[in-house]
Formats: sequence, C-alpha cells, structure tokens
Amino acid sequence: VSTQSTWGLLILKRMSNRYDAAVTKFSPSGHLFQVDYAFEAVKRGACAVGIKTKDSVILGVERKSMPKLQESGTIKKIFQLDKHLAMACAGLTADARMLTQRTVLECQQYRLTYDQQPSVNYIAKYVAKMKQRYTQVGGRRPFGISSLIMGFDQTKEPMLYLTEPSGSYSLWKASAIGHNAKNVTELLEKKYKDGLSHEEGVKLVIEGLLEVVESGNKNMEIAYMKNDEKLIKMKDEEVKSLIEVVEKEKSPPAAPGAVPIPKQQHNMTNLHFY
Repeated sequence: VSTQSTWGLLILKRMSNRYDAAVTKFSPSGHLFQVDYAFEAVKRGACAVGIKTKDSVILGVERKSMPKLQESGTIKKIFQLDKHLAMACAGLTADARMLTQRTVLECQQYRLTYDQQPSVNYIAKYVAKMKQRYTQVGGRRPFGISSLIMGFDQTKEPMLYLTEPSGSYSLWKASAIGHNAKNVTELLEKKYKDGLSHEEGVKLVIEGLLEVVESGNKNMEIAYMKNDEKLIKMKDEEVKSLIEVVEKEKSPPAAPGAVPIPKQQHNMTNLHFY
C-alpha cells in the first residue's frame, strides 16, 4: 500500500509540473499556476495603499531599507502616467517600470488621436487588458505586479482603480496591495468612511502603512492628487511630522497619577524569549 501511495504521489507531482510549466494550460482544479505565482510575487512586494476622499486621491507606498551607498531616488513606486493620472505598484519593480512606460505611451497616443485626455477607466482597462493578454500567450509570463491607479475624469470625481496580474480591474474607495495587505485592508474597513477630508485621508494612509513598515523604519512615500492639479509628492519632513501625529493619536492617554515606566524597562517588554 505504501508503494502504491508513493507512486501515486509521484504521478500527481509529474502532472502538476506539466500544468506548472505553461501559462496557457489549466490544471484539473481550474488554476493557471503561473498566474497564481504572479499573485505570490505581489504578496512579497512592498505594501501600497490608496484612498479616495471627497476632493482628492492619495497613494502611499512602503520604502524598503536600502544599502547606505545606494541613491534613494533610483527606486520608484509611484509613477505619473499623465497630468491627471498616477499609479502605485506592488510586486516586481522591473515589471512595473515596463508597464508604466507602455501606459504613458498609450496616454500620449490617446491625446494625439482624440485631442483630449484619457479617462481613468480607459487607462485602468488598458492596463488590465495588457496584463490579461500575458496570461494566454505561450512563451511569456504574467506581470508580477498589482497596481493602484488614481486620477480625475471630466466629471471631476476622484477615482481609484485596482488591477491584478490576472487582468481583472475594479473601482475602489480604499484598497491595499503588497505584503500584509490583508491587515491594512481590515484597518481601512474599520476606519474608512464616506466624505473623508484630504487631511483625514492622508492620516489614514499613514496609519495603514504603519501596520506593515519594518520595526524602527518609518520610510514611506506619500503622493496625492486633487482636481485640476498636478501630482504632489509629500516631502520626507512632512511625512515624518504626520507620522508623529498619527502615533500620538493612537497611543492611549496616561492615567492620572500613573508612574512613567523607564525607557529601558519598557523596551524589555517588547522582547521575545525562546
């Protein structure tokens, strides 16, 4: 019986490898394994958060720790697609760069052809269509990124779209992608409300990113866009001051007459003993 079980496992493994190798073959369970692996690449990427307020759209991304000798400006996570469009990605940075270049070119061609700016929905659909095309063509692999696309239409309404490696796209009020996106999404579901002001939206983006940033590392990039205004990337000093405000609001007030805990003793409570 054990011999039969072993042979059965080997046969199943060989069959799974057959479906694993090609992006155009469905497995018996209805999966495209290469697309599933692309979603895993997104989960390993830096976290990105997007929020729509009543008069703006905000994107925030986590900036990973970099070597001391590396220039900080060489790694970008938020890209401007057009005057009224921007995109943040989570996953493989090289894939994001190539996808951004093609999308920027599409925006320029649209303006040249129709003499008007492309809508946010059109660009979101274009990005999703390009991703979907790579899931059914042999000899290629899917894009290993998810993207949050923000902008304004002729209706002057803020919009936020999510596109995924499978080629699907959807409209959101607030969303998160990348590693630990589930925890950030749960926070957004609890604290997001319709009619948020721009200032409240920026604080909520920062609070969401604070759920996933590495211990002691407060590196994050925040950018926002308002109607008929260009993309604005907040300075590090502004972000740092807002982080202090958010952390102060999150910390519970001290009880009257409470004796403050020495800093060294307080740090000992955060240690994990094995």
